[in-house]
Amino acid sequence: MATSIATIDEYINQFEEEKKEYLIKVRQLIAGLVPPSADETISYQMPTFRYKGNIIHFAMNKNHLGLYPGPAAIAHFATELKNFKTTKGAIQIPLDQPIPTQIITDIVNFNIDKLKDKQGPNWYQSRGNWQEAEELMQQIILRTSLKKEFKWGSYIYTHKGKNVIGWGGFKNFFSLWFYNGVFLADPDKHLISASEGKTKALRQWRFEDVMDMDVEKIAAYIQESIQTIDEGKELKPTKSPTKPPTGLLLEALQADPTFGESFRALTPGKQKEYIEYIDEAKQEKTKQSRLEKIKPLVLAKKGLNDKYK
Repeated sequence: MATSIATIDEYINQFEEEKKEYLIKVRQLIAGLVPPSADETISYQMPTFRYKGNIIHFAMNKNHLGLYPGPAAIAHFATELKNFKTTKGAIQIPLDQPIPTQIITDIVNFNIDKLKDKQGPNWYQSRGNWQEAEELMQQIILRTSLKKEFKWGSYIYTHKGKNVIGWGGFKNFFSLWFYNGVFLADPDKHLISASEGKTKALRQWRFEDVMDMDVEKIAAYIQESIQTIDEGKELKPTKSPTKPPTGLLLEALQADPTFGESFRALTPGKQKEYIEYIDEAKQEKTKQSRLEKIKPLVLAKKGLNDKYK
């Protein structure tokens, strides 16, 4: 299965014919229900429909289709979903059963109705009036082959599945961020590191007035960013050594052999998530509360953030 998927078409085309046909039918069903202004994108590595928020995600698994409409929809349709395996946020549709078109229709309509009156973030008001800058960037992007994806609460433009550029307006400036900015020549020294010492490859170009935005220069920076990806330039993340458990967590691991064995069986990354989660708490009472929360997850061999992946 492909590891870098930028569009729903790419996602669907990686499967064999039967699963591909199944996904096409599900996509067509949902697309026929959502408003014309809804977006189709890849989010959390899954096909996603958005309209003032996520309407629904879906993903193909070995023996079932996963639907992810959110806890509220699953709770609302608990009776209709009684014959399906569900969790707080997911529904499993066995592939050997017909697509439950009525249930999917009801769930999608439920989420659309819930979202229709939601006010989207008005970043023109809260972060300065940068509508002209936004429109200018859209015009520049149309000249490229970049693909639009929704990530981390905003739109990012990618090439070959790699992040190239994003932007946003703030109170006193409009910022472009180049994800491979560290490799750009930047002859006029426009690019800065927003978090010195922490930011590795990402660089920002800030403007205080849309009149300062040179279309040709910005386009050249974007094209150079695309070229860095074609040339395989990439900063590999460096793994910091895992901090060993201390304090209450260490005491709990030592006092309960089953808990300790389950913790040590986790991947180093999952262990790190739990250690940091406990250590970040300032008060002992909070640390103890978090410890009780993670115990069942550890015993179930789950990571702290598995439900978001």
